[in-house]
Amino acid sequence: MKTILNVIWLVLSGFWLFLGYLLAGALLCITIIGIPFGIAAFRIGVYALWPFGYTTVERRDAGAASCVGNVLWLILAGWWLALAHIVTGIAMCITIIGIPFGIANFKLIPISLFPLGREIVPTDQPFATR
Repeated sequence: MKTILNVIWLVLSGFWLFLGYLLAGALLCITIIGIPFGIAAFRIGVYALWPFGYTTVERRDAGAASCVGNVLWLILAGWWLALAHIVTGIAMCITIIGIPFGIANFKLIPISLFPLGREIVPTDQPFATR
């Protein structure tokens, strides 16, 4: 069932969200300081491409640097990406069939706002590996 949902997601919104994250990641990787943020954007982009069957958990080794990084991320790219998820989620919820995909978009908003200090894991492995 996860595969069917992921394929429908890919066609309806996943590919476009993935391209948004790739664009954000490429822009953030222009400077040396932005490279960690760009890598986070690429990581979330892959999650946005194929989200069903995966979840996010807090990393146990995340410290104060991830908190500061999340504030910078929010200013640089996070609110744009979260806005894309909100618009796409509302558009998906217009139809009954699209409601699960809209909910999946809304679940991606927290990680699009604050990605540092989070890890993407399969749903059958609900704890961070580090």
